[in-house]
Amino acid sequence: MIYVFLAEGFEECEALVTVDILKRAGYDIKTVAVGEKNTVVGTHGIPVVADINECDIDNDITLSAVVLPGGMPGTLNLDKSETVHATLRRTAKHGGLVCAICAAPSILGRAGYLEGKRATCFPGFESELNGALFTDARVEVDGNIITSKAMGCASEFALAIIEKLSGRAEAEKVARSAYIV
Repeated sequence: MIYVFLAEGFEECEALVTVDILKRAGYDIKTVAVGEKNTVVGTHGIPVVADINECDIDNDITLSAVVLPGGMPGTLNLDKSETVHATLRRTAKHGGLVCAICAAPSILGRAGYLEGKRATCFPGFESELNGALFTDARVEVDGNIITSKAMGCASEFALAIIEKLSGRAEAEKVARSAYIV
């Protein structure tokens, strides 16, 4: 199971392109609304109905990955959620992937996940990647941490998640089927 968290003001493409590509690979994905409603409005005013609400998370399952899309104020709203932080801790503890794109790697930096890890983010958030080895790459994979720079990198970000979970051949197969390469 993979959770993709959606908070008010999330970057729509970063979330939905990632969800789409991961679903093409056959993963069980749940979008998770942060806050009181299951309909979450993105940074560009697009409403998205999440699969579940953060209060409905099953804490007994082991997640393969957690994905945090960026956007503003979505990143700030994700960071305020204790459920997001608890899910990140649980996923990292059990060896799952912790994935963030755009401004959202700042959440990982402030929480200590990036200490000694290569990481990237949207320009201007570098100082919030506490302890990271900033690379300015479009996508960076270091152990169980995957970070990405921006909306224009969402396809590469999703393919990096697939490659880490299922191998390069599977990522290439999905990329070919979607004409990403």
